[in-house]
Amino acid sequence: MSELKIERVWKEYGDQVVLEDVSLTVASRAFVALVGPSGCGKTTFLRMLLGQEQPTKGKILLDGEPLPSEPGSDRGVVFQRYSVFPHLTVLGNVLLGKEFSAARYKAKLFGTARRTAVEEARQLIAEVGLAGSETKYPAQLSGGMQQRLALAQALIMKPKVLLLDEPFGALDPGIRAEIHTLMKRLWHETQMTVVMVTHDMREAFTLASRVVAFERRRDRPEEKERYGATITKDITIWPPRLAGQPSIFSPDRDGPVASLGHSRDDLAPSGETL
Repeated sequence: MSELKIERVWKEYGDQVVLEDVSLTVASRAFVALVGPSGCGKTTFLRMLLGQEQPTKGKILLDGEPLPSEPGSDRGVVFQRYSVFPHLTVLGNVLLGKEFSAARYKAKLFGTARRTAVEEARQLIAEVGLAGSETKYPAQLSGGMQQRLALAQALIMKPKVLLLDEPFGALDPGIRAEIHTLMKRLWHETQMTVVMVTHDMREAFTLASRVVAFERRRDRPEEKERYGATITKDITIWPPRLAGQPSIFSPDRDGPVASLGHSRDDLAPSGETL
């Protein structure tokens, strides 16, 4: 299980209200895209799910328990800016999470434990399309390859929830299409819960099973800091698309529809009802 429950969350910085009265339930194995205008608090909301920020009011629960107040291995994250370590090889970058988890202070594995971790890392590197690049450094990789590496970094710890903060925004259109197919496949295979921030509506409807829009319901130019953003639309894509299937925007699409308001997050990635 990996259900997220956000209950009447507010986020304020002094007198500035960023988010107001946000409530959202993200069922286990859902893929939710968060969209909205720049500055409406989407990234702040994601940082609260990660544990880098705390709500001013309200609660965030993961599987019924209060969310830990700091990032942990139960939540993986991929940012827009390449978050890989430039001094480590591809294999070293992916292994690092395992090493810190098993040996917090030495960050080093030995013997059988290391051999097992290396084999797992190599398998994951191959799954994200980087087989043969294990000994390369990030500077030797293209932007798309670095984001594949960042995905492998996040997935090596088998997180309950994967958080994506505009991870594909800087990529060329062709590379983005390839990464979209990869992301969709990984979601179906791992059956993890995914929450993604994006400015790209096409990307949101291509990848997600549910699209949630943030916006300020009340906005006075003379009192901009007084009101925060909240959820104004909740759109479910039905049926969810498998990796490689046409986007909802494609003229040759085979029937996906969007429904407003009614959430179908009880649907598993494979299509069966939970």
